[in-house]
Amino acid sequence: MFAIPVAILLMLALSLARVHVVISLLLASLTGGLLAGMDLAQTLAAFNKGIANGASVALSYALLGAFAVAIAKSGLPHALADVAVRQVQHGSGKSRLKWLLILLLAVVSVMSQNLVPIHIAFIPLLVPPLLYVMARLQLDRRLVACVITFGLVTPYMLFPVGFGDIFLQQILLGNIAKAGMDVRGVNVMQAMAIPAAGMLLGLLLAVFVSYRKPRHYDVGRIENVERTRSKIRPRALWTAGVAITAAFAVQLYSDSMLLGALAGFLLFLASGVVRWHEADNVFGEGMKMMAMIGFIMIAAQGFAEVLQASGQIGPLVAASAEWFGHSQAAAAFVMLLVGLLVTLGIGSSFSTVPILTAIYVPLCLQLGFSPLATVSIIGTAGALGDAGSPASDSTLGPSAGLNVDGQHDHMRDTVLPTFLHYNLPLLAAGWVAALVL
Repeated sequence: MFAIPVAILLMLALSLARVHVVISLLLASLTGGLLAGMDLAQTLAAFNKGIANGASVALSYALLGAFAVAIAKSGLPHALADVAVRQVQHGSGKSRLKWLLILLLAVVSVMSQNLVPIHIAFIPLLVPPLLYVMARLQLDRRLVACVITFGLVTPYMLFPVGFGDIFLQQILLGNIAKAGMDVRGVNVMQAMAIPAAGMLLGLLLAVFVSYRKPRHYDVGRIENVERTRSKIRPRALWTAGVAITAAFAVQLYSDSMLLGALAGFLLFLASGVVRWHEADNVFGEGMKMMAMIGFIMIAAQGFAEVLQASGQIGPLVAASAEWFGHSQAAAAFVMLLVGLLVTLGIGSSFSTVPILTAIYVPLCLQLGFSPLATVSIIGTAGALGDAGSPASDSTLGPSAGLNVDGQHDHMRDTVLPTFLHYNLPLLAAGWVAALVL
């Protein structure tokens, strides 16, 4: 019974010690399997069976990366930034421009998860050109980090399109069904609406309370780094718009993000925005950009399969239910707190869900949680920690864009603000959702 907690704690400890997450998951899988009485061959067989289940998700990420690089080559992100720069240079109202800039970053961040699923790829393309504008407006970059992180996390938690399709449909519902719960009639948006409202509350606190005051930055340091204009080709911008629309339409029609990304990428090739002889390089860049999270998710599937093959989930669930005294309130809070700790260590909510589901689904069944509440608990437990983890794409991405001039600290200006504004409200909202759904 102790093999599973030991494996999870080892994985978490290694991740927090900055051992690469994939290596942490592999070592934890081997340790858990051997402690459970499985021999090395059985443990590796279970791990290999699990990683096969993550191959389609990893391929989707690779194609999305290629699509994102193609969008960057069209010049669309820089064109949006140039519009804001011109507004500042023409002396437009600072207050109005500040709110337009915040709205632009929020909309682009949200779109990067669902409508134009390019994840964090837009940040190094869009944010550095806007640093000059932010400094002139005295806009606190901690606020910008919170806005971007909200857009990177909340959409995939709530909307089953783009990365939301991967997280909600393929990973969350898929793993819950695999663990033995019938979720065919569950409305996943209804299950995640209350947790998403917690994220929205955190955003409003960051925008209107915590970071509303002006903050000064050295404009000279920004000008030394990023004040160049890219040459924009109107035809390329039109092609980008058509490709984005086509990718979204194909994804909705086929219920496959892989086919949507492929359709968008092929349109860039057919139009000449990405030339045929550049296709290999563009695809390679996209794969490198998205490969890390893909490999982590594959390894996490293997880890979850080892936990299931150990045969110790049943005794652990029974002991846990007895320890909670069949209190749904206590059980929900502990499950969410464990999800927060695991995701903080791994840095990926997508990779956390397969690990948690193997234990949480039997426990929720034992404690009498409804399928809707179970989906909410596991979905929230997975998302907890994505904002606020030092190793998460949702914090690393904003820091990479905001710190090109050395005036934004990753831990103090991104990790701590996003942790306080999102994980605490999300923990409370997820606990409420578990009890009322």
